[in-house]
Amino acid sequence: MTASCRIIGILDSGKQSLTTSSLQHLKNADVIIAGTRLLSVMANEIQPETECHDLTGHLSQVPDWITQAQNKDKKVVVLATGDPLCHGIASYLIKKIGSHKIEVLPNLSMAQLACAKLGIAWQACQIGSVHSEDTGEWVLGANPQHTLYKALQLLRQSALTAIYTSQENTPDRIARMLQIEGLSGDYELAIAECLSQEKEKVSQWMTVDNVASRQFANLNIVILRKKSITEDALFGLPDERFKQRKPDKGLITKREIRVVSLARMSLKQDSVVWDIGAGSGSIGLEAARLCLQGHVYAIEKNTDDTLIALNNKASLQVTNYSLIQGRAPEGLEDWPDPDAVFIGGSGGELRELILLCMERLKQNGQLVMNFVTFENLNTAMETLKQISAQWDVVQLQASRSKPILSMQRLQAENPVWIVCATANKKLDE
Repeated sequence: MTASCRIIGILDSGKQSLTTSSLQHLKNADVIIAGTRLLSVMANEIQPETECHDLTGHLSQVPDWITQAQNKDKKVVVLATGDPLCHGIASYLIKKIGSHKIEVLPNLSMAQLACAKLGIAWQACQIGSVHSEDTGEWVLGANPQHTLYKALQLLRQSALTAIYTSQENTPDRIARMLQIEGLSGDYELAIAECLSQEKEKVSQWMTVDNVASRQFANLNIVILRKKSITEDALFGLPDERFKQRKPDKGLITKREIRVVSLARMSLKQDSVVWDIGAGSGSIGLEAARLCLQGHVYAIEKNTDDTLIALNNKASLQVTNYSLIQGRAPEGLEDWPDPDAVFIGGSGGELRELILLCMERLKQNGQLVMNFVTFENLNTAMETLKQISAQWDVVQLQASRSKPILSMQRLQAENPVWIVCATANKKLDE
């Protein structure tokens, strides 16, 4: 029978943080795997004959170490900080080796300890980590490849967030990210340093600007609390919520057309969306607010409109939205394949854009286009026919009430054609 591998959660207080059972497993282990710090903390409890492996900088080798030891019927213990399944090594090892070969013996998580010190219920926290590869300081418009990206999206979804930091992605770097995103006044932070050690220190709630200019011990966890909750509607924001360039026309997709277009895009939480001809950004920004685990890539050729869209992005505190100024299709080659595409403006390249989008869309992805001219509508329909796409057209015309003396009348908006196509096959098939 294959010997079991036990992943034991431990605090920096060492032996006193372990149950009698966990301590016995540690003493009986033939092989112990842990990071440099935990091997040092538990040095007096490890038997002289026990084989030890330092996993610091060698995470990818740990599954092989475990498998080799189990094949020789050796008892293996992996030491991990706190709860090994809370942004710890256990999930990684279970995925690599299988849950039937591993037993997890958790301890208190660092998030639990930090919340206890602050007197707040830890279950109210969303918990994230910035332990992956260092990608440097945050920059405005950074995409999902940046290490801090997921943490920022988590902050948008939670009133209370705990973030496991790293030596590179420190509390001050996280605070500077909030500054860059214009969120300095929206959050307050508390830093728990060196928990369960003699030099343990837990700060009071501090401002973003205060944290951004300070240094903290390497071992820490950050708790971020949102000062207030946004009152914006979840979906279908009023036109007045978006700044727009007037009196020029065609700079915003009106609310009635916008909600139908967004619905036809079949968005999901993690959708990747392209917004071509962003204008004031209304479609792309609403899509980003709906796809909290996804990302919107937008392009706009007009300089003034680009600045307005970025202003709307900041006003709505949307962070999963990247906008470039340019003339599509230039620049689209660097974007990941989309789940949905919206074309609000084509700059005279409509046919080329339709062919490109239908080629790049993921299977069953949705292309949604808005037109107000017969010429563009005809170009779209003819192009979709030529590639045997599955498509349909909806014409919408809304009328809004307007006051006239003490009464109300209806004022018609421009009719809009919404053309929708489904990417159900590749062009070369």
